[in-house]
Amino acid sequence: MKIAVNTRFLLPTKLEGFGWFTHEVIKRIVTQHPENEFFFFFDRKYDEKFIYANNVTPIVINPPARHPFLYYLWFEFGVKKALKQNEIDLFLSPDGYLSLGSEVKQIPVIHDLSFVHFPDDIPFFNRKYVNYFFPKFAKKAAKIVTVSEYSKQDIVKSFGINEEKITVAHNGIGDFFNPINEELKAATRSKFTNGKPYFLFVSALHPRKNIINLFKSFDVFKNQTKSDVKLLMVGEKYWWNQEIKDCFDSLNFKKEVVFTGHVQSTELNNIYCSGLALTYVSYFEGFGIPLVEAMRCELPILASNATSLPEVGGEAAIYVNPFSIEDIKNGMVRIYKDESLRKELIEKGKERAKLFNWQNTADKVWETIIEVFENK
Repeated sequence: MKIAVNTRFLLPTKLEGFGWFTHEVIKRIVTQHPENEFFFFFDRKYDEKFIYANNVTPIVINPPARHPFLYYLWFEFGVKKALKQNEIDLFLSPDGYLSLGSEVKQIPVIHDLSFVHFPDDIPFFNRKYVNYFFPKFAKKAAKIVTVSEYSKQDIVKSFGINEEKITVAHNGIGDFFNPINEELKAATRSKFTNGKPYFLFVSALHPRKNIINLFKSFDVFKNQTKSDVKLLMVGEKYWWNQEIKDCFDSLNFKKEVVFTGHVQSTELNNIYCSGLALTYVSYFEGFGIPLVEAMRCELPILASNATSLPEVGGEAAIYVNPFSIEDIKNGMVRIYKDESLRKELIEKGKERAKLFNWQNTADKVWETIIEVFENK
């Protein structure tokens, strides 16, 4: 079988979100099924470390697809042409984008529909593009893979897709996430927060991550408890807009908020392991990988009660209303003051984390590929 994969998010210095999913799933599929040929479609110069085996042929398709107009050119002309020239049997797209003009069987991974429910959270042209094309991608797809039961039902309701067409493949977690010793925890806190305990947020600082309400809740928490706890924000400010900036500037305790930007895997593991609790109060998530990462690193979790997060967190988290600053603050106070609660959440998280691994994800995706191929 000749399988093409959209690998445009395999970026060596910015492996986040779609890129991690692509890397963890595709490296397993490629190496575990050497009898098949794989064609990786990049939109710029690639790193050899992403060419996982001898059965991979990398192809660079121009122009780099980093703007809605260029998305269209890349998928409807470049990808379509490459699929035909290489006589591809099936196209897998881990970021959900397809080539509508190609007759090749295609499988998108549609992670979530945040752009449908909160369109104002993304720039104008991106918003118009995804809301116009993703319903078409969903209908075009031979099968759809998504990452949670919540997202599956959302796709069914929002796009009118038969649920039998959708496979759920929960995200996994990197093998490098593991507990560390107390000495390294102390060194990590010393490095990032001058030795102080901290609430942790991990993700790109996007509006739907509910950054504004997290900031406001932390400010109220600090004022009420008079504690030395800091808020550590790990992630790039890709979507740092004026509203978020104005909110941050208005905080009474903004000096207690620490920004790290992107950090490497080992450092991220240490940061998770050394925190007081993960505070992940996003108001829309297709899955919520930081919850599982926190579980593996034995970090208690404070999470939003919205969308897929209770599905992922189970009993290993306490949940709050993401639209209520008071509720988020109360959750922070509760988890800060109650050591026995923190220990209970850690133990439950250690067990729940075993449910999520990338091999399970890869197996589900591969089963979907075989199903589509055999039904040609």
